[in-house]
Amino acid sequence: MRYTKPALTFEQQADLLIGRGLLADKEQLVRRLEATSYFRLSGYLYPFRTPAGDSYQNGTSLEQVWRRCLFDQRLRTLVLDAIEAIEVFARTQLAYQFAHEHGPFNYHDPKCFPNLAPDGFLKWQRKLDDQVDRSLQAKEEFLVHFFDRYGDEHTRPPIWCLIELMDFGSTLTFYRGVDYRIKQRIAWKVGVPDMVFGSWLLTLNTVRNRCAHHLRLWNWTLGNPVKLPNPRKYPDWHHPQLPNNQLGIVLVLCRHMLNQISPSNQWTARMNQHFADFPEIPFQQMGLPADWQNHPLWKS
Repeated sequence: MRYTKPALTFEQQADLLIGRGLLADKEQLVRRLEATSYFRLSGYLYPFRTPAGDSYQNGTSLEQVWRRCLFDQRLRTLVLDAIEAIEVFARTQLAYQFAHEHGPFNYHDPKCFPNLAPDGFLKWQRKLDDQVDRSLQAKEEFLVHFFDRYGDEHTRPPIWCLIELMDFGSTLTFYRGVDYRIKQRIAWKVGVPDMVFGSWLLTLNTVRNRCAHHLRLWNWTLGNPVKLPNPRKYPDWHHPQLPNNQLGIVLVLCRHMLNQISPSNQWTARMNQHFADFPEIPFQQMGLPADWQNHPLWKS
Protein backbone atom coordinates (compact mmCIF):
# COMPACT_ATOMS: atom_id res chain seq x y z
CA MET A 1 0.00 0.00 0.00
CA ARG A 2 1.30 3.43 -0.93
CA TYR A 3 1.54 6.03 1.85
CA THR A 4 -0.47 9.04 0.69
CA LYS A 5 -0.86 11.24 3.76
CA PRO A 6 0.18 14.83 2.93
CA ALA A 7 2.35 17.10 5.06
CA LEU A 8 0.18 19.33 7.26
CA THR A 9 0.89 22.75 8.68
CA PHE A 10 1.09 23.04 12.46
CA GLU A 11 -2.30 24.74 12.41
CA GLN A 12 -3.79 21.86 10.41
CA GLN A 13 -2.25 19.35 12.82
CA ALA A 14 -3.84 21.21 15.74
CA ASP A 15 -7.22 21.24 14.01
CA LEU A 16 -6.93 17.49 13.41
CA LEU A 17 -6.19 16.74 17.08
CA ILE A 18 -8.92 19.04 18.36
CA GLY A 19 -11.33 17.52 15.85
CA ARG A 20 -10.58 14.10 17.31
CA GLY A 21 -11.59 15.29 20.76
CA LEU A 22 -8.42 16.68 22.32
CA LEU A 23 -9.26 19.52 24.70
CA ALA A 24 -6.76 22.27 24.03
CA ASP A 25 -6.35 25.94 23.30
CA LYS A 26 -5.41 25.93 19.64
CA GLU A 27 -2.72 28.59 19.96
CA GLN A 28 -1.04 26.73 22.80
CA LEU A 29 -1.35 23.42 20.95
CA VAL A 30 0.32 24.90 17.87
CA ARG A 31 3.24 26.06 20.04
CA ARG A 32 3.56 22.57 21.50
CA LEU A 33 3.52 21.00 18.05
CA GLU A 34 6.17 23.43 16.80
CA ALA A 35 8.44 22.40 19.66
CA THR A 36 7.60 18.68 19.94
CA SER A 37 6.15 17.45 16.59
CA TYR A 38 2.83 15.83 15.88
CA PHE A 39 4.31 12.37 15.48
CA ARG A 40 6.05 12.49 18.86
CA LEU A 41 3.01 13.88 20.68
CA SER A 42 0.75 11.26 19.11
CA GLY A 43 2.79 8.53 20.82
CA TYR A 44 1.74 9.92 24.19
CA LEU A 45 -1.83 10.37 22.97
CA TYR A 46 -2.13 6.75 21.86
CA PRO A 47 -3.35 5.37 25.25
CA PHE A 48 -6.19 7.94 25.22
CA ARG A 49 -7.73 6.68 21.96
CA THR A 50 -11.19 5.17 21.88
CA PRO A 51 -11.55 1.50 20.87
CA ALA A 52 -12.44 2.58 17.34
CA GLY A 53 -9.13 4.46 17.19
CA ASP A 54 -10.44 7.53 15.35
CA SER A 55 -10.98 9.82 18.36
CA TYR A 56 -9.86 10.41 21.93
CA GLN A 57 -11.66 9.50 25.14
CA ASN A 58 -13.94 12.12 26.67
CA GLY A 59 -12.03 14.61 28.79
CA THR A 60 -8.62 14.00 27.18
CA SER A 61 -6.72 17.26 27.48
CA LEU A 62 -3.43 18.66 26.27
CA GLU A 63 -2.43 19.19 29.90
CA GLN A 64 -2.84 15.46 30.65
CA VAL A 65 -0.77 14.47 27.66
CA TRP A 66 1.90 17.06 28.33
CA ARG A 67 2.25 15.80 31.90
CA ARG A 68 3.10 12.39 30.48
CA CYS A 69 5.69 13.97 28.21
CA LEU A 70 7.28 15.69 31.22
CA PHE A 71 7.18 12.51 33.28
CA ASP A 72 8.91 10.62 30.49
CA GLN A 73 11.50 13.33 29.93
CA ARG A 74 12.56 13.33 33.58
CA LEU A 75 12.41 9.54 33.73
CA ARG A 76 14.90 9.30 30.86
CA THR A 77 17.28 11.60 32.74
CA LEU A 78 17.12 9.44 35.86
CA VAL A 79 17.57 6.24 33.89
CA LEU A 80 20.55 7.70 32.02
CA ASP A 81 22.14 8.65 35.35
CA ALA A 82 21.90 5.03 36.48
CA ILE A 83 23.18 3.63 33.19
CA GLU A 84 26.17 6.00 33.24
CA ALA A 85 27.29 4.67 36.62
CA ILE A 86 26.79 1.05 35.53
CA GLU A 87 28.60 1.56 32.24
CA VAL A 88 31.57 3.21 33.96
CA PHE A 89 31.67 0.33 36.45
CA ALA A 90 31.66 -2.23 33.61
CA ARG A 91 34.45 -0.40 31.79
CA THR A 92 36.54 -0.08 34.94
CA GLN A 93 36.22 -3.74 35.83
CA LEU A 94 36.83 -4.95 32.28
CA ALA A 95 40.05 -2.95 31.96
CA TYR A 96 41.24 -3.96 35.42
CA GLN A 97 40.48 -7.66 35.15
CA PHE A 98 41.78 -7.94 31.58
CA ALA A 99 45.03 -6.11 32.33
CA HIS A 100 45.76 -8.32 35.32
CA GLU A 101 44.92 -11.46 33.36
CA HIS A 102 46.55 -10.67 30.00
CA GLY A 103 48.54 -7.44 30.30
CA PRO A 104 47.69 -3.88 29.17
CA PHE A 105 48.24 -4.32 25.41
CA ASN A 106 47.07 -7.82 24.55
CA TYR A 107 43.58 -6.77 23.57
CA HIS A 108 44.85 -7.13 19.97
CA ASP A 109 45.44 -10.86 20.53
CA PRO A 110 42.45 -12.99 19.44
CA LYS A 111 43.54 -15.74 21.86
CA CYS A 112 42.43 -13.47 24.71
CA PHE A 113 38.89 -13.39 23.28
CA PRO A 114 37.83 -17.03 22.96
CA ASN A 115 34.16 -16.08 22.64
CA LEU A 116 34.55 -13.85 19.57
CA ALA A 117 34.47 -15.31 16.07
CA PRO A 118 37.43 -14.23 13.89
CA ASP A 119 35.36 -11.84 11.77
CA GLY A 120 33.71 -10.38 14.88
CA PHE A 121 37.11 -9.86 16.49
CA LEU A 122 38.48 -8.07 13.39
CA LYS A 123 35.39 -5.88 13.17
CA TRP A 124 35.81 -4.92 16.83
CA GLN A 125 39.51 -4.15 16.30
CA ARG A 126 38.72 -1.87 13.36
CA LYS A 127 36.13 -0.07 15.45
CA LEU A 128 38.67 0.45 18.25
CA ASP A 129 41.16 1.90 15.76
CA ASP A 130 38.48 4.25 14.43
CA GLN A 131 37.69 5.41 17.96
CA VAL A 132 41.37 6.08 18.65
CA ASP A 133 41.77 7.99 15.37
CA ARG A 134 38.71 10.15 16.04
CA SER A 135 39.91 10.93 19.55
CA LEU A 136 43.35 11.91 18.26
CA GLN A 137 41.75 14.21 15.69
CA ALA A 138 39.73 15.75 18.52
CA LYS A 139 42.98 16.27 20.49
CA GLU A 140 41.90 14.13 23.44
CA GLU A 141 44.54 15.16 25.97
CA PHE A 142 45.36 11.85 27.64
CA LEU A 143 45.69 10.15 24.25
CA VAL A 144 47.88 12.88 22.74
CA HIS A 145 50.09 12.74 25.84
CA PHE A 146 50.46 8.97 25.56
CA PHE A 147 51.54 9.00 21.91
CA ASP A 148 53.81 12.01 22.39
CA ARG A 149 55.65 10.14 25.11
CA TYR A 150 55.36 6.49 24.10
CA GLY A 151 54.50 6.61 20.39
CA ASP A 152 58.00 5.50 19.40
CA GLU A 153 57.27 2.08 20.94
CA HIS A 154 53.48 1.73 20.87
CA THR A 155 50.84 2.15 18.18
CA ARG A 156 47.98 1.63 20.63
CA PRO A 157 47.30 2.84 24.17
CA PRO A 158 47.01 0.49 27.17
CA ILE A 159 43.61 -0.99 27.87
CA TRP A 160 42.85 1.36 30.77
CA CYS A 161 43.20 4.29 28.37
CA LEU A 162 41.43 2.63 25.46
CA ILE A 163 38.42 1.67 27.58
CA GLU A 164 37.63 5.38 28.04
CA LEU A 165 37.18 5.73 24.28
CA MET A 166 34.86 2.75 23.83
CA ASP A 167 31.17 3.29 23.23
CA PHE A 168 28.70 1.00 24.98
CA GLY A 169 28.53 -1.31 21.97
CA SER A 170 32.30 -1.84 21.96
CA THR A 171 32.22 -2.43 25.71
CA LEU A 172 29.56 -5.09 25.20
CA THR A 173 31.71 -6.83 22.59
CA PHE A 174 34.64 -6.70 24.99
CA TYR A 175 32.58 -8.35 27.72
CA ARG A 176 31.15 -11.01 25.41
CA GLY A 177 34.58 -11.87 24.06
CA VAL A 178 36.63 -12.46 27.21
CA ASP A 179 36.76 -15.84 28.92
CA TYR A 180 34.26 -16.81 31.58
CA ARG A 181 36.66 -16.26 34.50
CA ILE A 182 36.84 -12.52 33.82
CA LYS A 183 33.09 -12.35 33.31
CA GLN A 184 32.44 -14.14 36.57
CA ARG A 185 34.74 -11.88 38.59
CA ILE A 186 32.90 -8.82 37.27
CA ALA A 187 29.36 -10.19 37.51
CA TRP A 188 29.71 -11.39 41.08
CA LYS A 189 30.52 -7.85 42.14
CA VAL A 190 26.88 -7.04 41.40
CA GLY A 191 25.64 -10.34 42.78
CA VAL A 192 24.40 -12.10 39.63
CA PRO A 193 25.71 -14.80 37.26
CA ASP A 194 27.84 -13.66 34.33
CA MET A 195 25.23 -14.61 31.68
CA VAL A 196 22.62 -12.52 33.48
CA PHE A 197 24.97 -9.55 33.80
CA GLY A 198 25.74 -9.75 30.07
CA SER A 199 22.02 -9.75 29.30
CA TRP A 200 21.54 -6.73 31.52
CA LEU A 201 24.31 -4.80 29.79
CA LEU A 202 22.68 -5.54 26.43
CA THR A 203 19.34 -4.28 27.75
CA LEU A 204 20.90 -1.14 29.19
CA ASN A 205 22.66 -0.40 25.91
CA THR A 206 19.29 -0.53 24.14
CA VAL A 207 17.65 1.66 26.78
CA ARG A 208 20.57 4.10 26.72
CA ASN A 209 20.29 4.53 22.96
CA ARG A 210 16.56 5.10 23.30
CA CYS A 211 17.10 7.75 25.96
CA ALA A 212 19.86 9.42 23.97
CA HIS A 213 17.46 9.80 21.04
CA HIS A 214 14.74 11.17 23.36
CA LEU A 215 12.32 8.39 22.47
CA ARG A 216 9.28 7.48 24.56
CA LEU A 217 10.31 5.25 27.43
CA TRP A 218 7.64 4.89 30.11
CA ASN A 219 5.23 2.48 28.33
CA TRP A 220 7.70 1.08 25.80
CA THR A 221 8.04 -2.70 25.35
CA LEU A 222 11.53 -4.18 25.09
CA GLY A 223 12.22 -6.17 21.95
CA ASN A 224 14.49 -8.60 23.83
CA PRO A 225 13.23 -9.64 27.28
CA VAL A 226 15.59 -9.23 30.23
CA LYS A 227 17.21 -12.45 31.45
CA LEU A 228 16.44 -13.10 35.11
CA PRO A 229 18.60 -15.20 37.46
CA ASN A 230 17.67 -18.74 38.44
CA PRO A 231 14.48 -18.73 40.57
CA ARG A 232 15.81 -21.37 42.98
CA LYS A 233 18.90 -19.34 43.86
CA TYR A 234 17.37 -15.88 43.41
CA PRO A 235 13.71 -16.16 44.46
CA ASP A 236 13.25 -12.41 45.03
CA TRP A 237 13.49 -11.87 41.27
CA HIS A 238 10.49 -14.13 40.74
CA HIS A 239 8.11 -13.73 43.70
CA PRO A 240 6.27 -11.70 42.67
CA GLN A 241 7.74 -11.64 39.18
CA LEU A 242 7.67 -8.45 37.15
CA PRO A 243 7.22 -8.65 33.36
CA ASN A 244 10.69 -8.96 31.87
CA ASN A 245 9.89 -7.03 28.71
CA GLN A 246 8.77 -3.71 30.19
CA LEU A 247 10.50 -0.76 31.79
CA GLY A 248 9.70 -1.69 35.39
CA ILE A 249 12.19 -4.55 35.43
CA VAL A 250 14.83 -2.18 34.00
CA LEU A 251 14.31 0.20 36.91
CA VAL A 252 14.64 -2.67 39.36
CA LEU A 253 17.86 -4.03 37.87
CA CYS A 254 19.32 -0.51 37.75
CA ARG A 255 18.53 -0.09 41.42
CA HIS A 256 20.02 -3.48 42.26
CA MET A 257 23.30 -2.80 40.45
CA LEU A 258 23.63 0.75 41.77
CA ASN A 259 23.23 -0.50 45.33
CA GLN A 260 26.04 -3.00 44.73
CA ILE A 261 28.31 -0.50 42.97
CA SER A 262 27.62 2.54 45.17
CA PRO A 263 25.59 1.71 48.30
CA SER A 264 25.30 5.37 49.31
CA ASN A 265 23.66 6.46 46.05
CA GLN A 266 20.45 8.51 46.20
CA TRP A 267 18.98 7.21 42.96
CA THR A 268 16.15 5.25 44.57
CA ALA A 269 15.03 8.28 46.59
CA ARG A 270 15.13 10.43 43.46
CA MET A 271 13.09 7.88 41.52
CA ASN A 272 10.53 7.55 44.32
CA GLN A 273 10.15 11.33 44.39
CA HIS A 274 9.73 11.43 40.63
CA PHE A 275 6.85 8.96 40.79
CA ALA A 276 5.32 10.89 43.68
CA ASP A 277 5.39 14.06 41.56
CA PHE A 278 3.25 12.34 38.90
CA PRO A 279 0.68 10.25 40.80
CA GLU A 280 -1.69 10.15 37.84
CA ILE A 281 0.68 8.11 35.65
CA PRO A 282 -0.62 4.54 35.11
CA PHE A 283 2.42 2.62 36.30
CA GLN A 284 0.90 -0.69 35.19
CA GLN A 285 1.81 0.26 31.62
CA MET A 286 5.44 0.13 32.76
CA GLY A 287 5.01 -3.42 34.01
CA LEU A 288 4.69 -2.29 37.63
CA PRO A 289 1.89 -3.34 39.98
CA ALA A 290 0.05 -0.74 42.03
CA ASP A 291 2.15 -1.57 45.13
CA TRP A 292 5.42 -1.91 43.22
CA GLN A 293 7.39 0.06 45.81
CA ASN A 294 6.73 -2.77 48.27
CA HIS A 295 8.32 -5.33 45.97
CA PRO A 296 11.20 -7.07 47.82
CA LEU A 297 13.71 -5.97 45.18
CA TRP A 298 12.75 -2.32 45.60
CA LYS A 299 12.42 -2.29 49.39
CA SER A 300 15.53 -4.31 50.23
